[in-house]
Amino acid sequence: MARYTGPSWKISRRLKYSTLETGKELLKRPFAPGQHGQRRSKLSEYGIQLQEKQRVRFTYGLNERQFRKLFNLAGKMKGKHGDNFLILLESRLDNLVYRLGLATSRAQARQLVNHGHIVVDGKKVDIPSYLCKPGQKIGVKEQARKFVIIAEALGAMVARKEFVTFDEASMTGEYVRYPERNEILPDIKENLIVEFYNR
Repeated sequence: MARYTGPSWKISRRLKYSTLETGKELLKRPFAPGQHGQRRSKLSEYGIQLQEKQRVRFTYGLNERQFRKLFNLAGKMKGKHGDNFLILLESRLDNLVYRLGLATSRAQARQLVNHGHIVVDGKKVDIPSYLCKPGQKIGVKEQARKFVIIAEALGAMVARKEFVTFDEASMTGEYVRYPERNEILPDIKENLIVEFYNR
């Protein structure tokens, strides 16, 4: 199944969760899309687990195969499976470009990486799913530093997460440490995702 490229607001309304992390999608119409969106329907236990999984998957913009592969990788790490999974998702290069404020959305960050405008430790990396490690430097290529979309994204940046730092003079950021659980998607119950895949 290919990556979803349709309207993101419709997905957010369907899942009753802001996948863009802005909350704007649910302000005007806080109900599901479609003719029968306002009807109440009680979800089964499976439905609740699936909804939680879909919330995280659409937030990070992954297809099912990528999502499951990362979930399996998290299971081989020490510690809580759910926490490790969210840490791996946050460690993706496209997500860190978004967290540094170089893009206004993860989709835009993915495009910057795909087009070869991002460097990691001085080397071009054009793979959005590249897993970064703490201490690695993420920067913008010389030719891309004057891009309007990057300037606008940096101008709109309010606050960065504490696990990343950014120097606007050199247009370089650093992945300082792995994020703590309370710094990632506080409204998500990752145990439901673990239960969904362990059925």
